[in-house]
Amino acid sequence: MENANLPQLVGELDNQEINPQLVDELCAVPWGHHRYIIDKCSKDVEKALFYVQKIIENNWSRAVLLNYLETDLFKRQGKAISNFSKKLPEPQGDLAQEITKDPYCFDFLAMREGFDERELKDALINNVVQFLMELGSGFAFVGKEYRLLIGQTEKLCDLLFYNINLHCYVVVEVKIDKFESEYIGQLGTYVTAVNHILKSDIENPTIGILICKEKDNVLAQYALESSSQPIGISEYELSKLYPTNFKGTLPSIEEIERQLK
Repeated sequence: MENANLPQLVGELDNQEINPQLVDELCAVPWGHHRYIIDKCSKDVEKALFYVQKIIENNWSRAVLLNYLETDLFKRQGKAISNFSKKLPEPQGDLAQEITKDPYCFDFLAMREGFDERELKDALINNVVQFLMELGSGFAFVGKEYRLLIGQTEKLCDLLFYNINLHCYVVVEVKIDKFESEYIGQLGTYVTAVNHILKSDIENPTIGILICKEKDNVLAQYALESSSQPIGISEYELSKLYPTNFKGTLPSIEEIERQLK
């Protein structure tokens, strides 16, 4: 057979009717990138072409590509439960859905067992480069516990971003426990406040993303139907957990300095 010695992915592509644009896209991707894709996606042409398209759109390096292959971005991209299609005009609703993931992979964090919400938010900001990579293309960090003065009441939203591709603010709330419907009201208030306080007339409506440890998909969907604001709900995964007393076993800065002297 003519394609007997070709990698399976290449053989399958060769047997398909490929348009000239696809050929140009494949040729635009470096061979080193193709090797990673063939190794990880040799039995799934759709998955392989997904990564090819992402490389072209975002100019991924090999390291970035390998990270997304290892965390299986193909299965996670655009999978958040949301009401974007109903609360946002076209095509922003589709674009907003596309920037979501479910679950978000926080394996770049090293957390102790029993960590609290503040520790998780601090860890995300301390690793903001990896966090921005996980959020995806176009995200710019604006602030942590961003102050919003609503009337005479001060509120602090967990994390505020701006998405350059969508031309809108993105409010991200992170919860360390299971999704509760009241979280939607809280996040919806922050989204509304950002629209009134920060959004300009030329910018698109603000969106909210709620990231929880776990969620009941039916409850999440019902809660979204009750909200007037565009919100997406996702889970996060975290695999690196150290014992609770791990930090206590490490010497303090003062102890290290005393030993050095």
